[in-house]
Amino acid sequence: MRGELKGLYKALPEQTQGFGLLSKAVKDGGVLSLKEKEFVALGMALVQRCEPCILLHVEALMKAGGTREELGDVLAMAVQMSGGPGLMYAGHALACWDELAAQ
Repeated sequence: MRGELKGLYKALPEQTQGFGLLSKAVKDGGVLSLKEKEFVALGMALVQRCEPCILLHVEALMKAGGTREELGDVLAMAVQMSGGPGLMYAGHALACWDELAAQ
């Protein structure tokens, strides 16, 4: 996935830089902590069924100080909001956490 993104950055430098600036501004500004923002992003990724987004935001949540127990609460809310498909993608997110934690 990261290799694909690097190719996209080379092909569309202005557009991807613009998206990067937006992402930085959203993460750096506002009243929510970075960890809280990653909770929101992960929940949205689950409901949108974006597996690459789930993987990136699980990793970002770990780096922001999230815990596996907090992840569980986010997963439960995503399942509640999206039903069966959310349950399937929540399984992906939990497996990702466990794989990253084992490294």
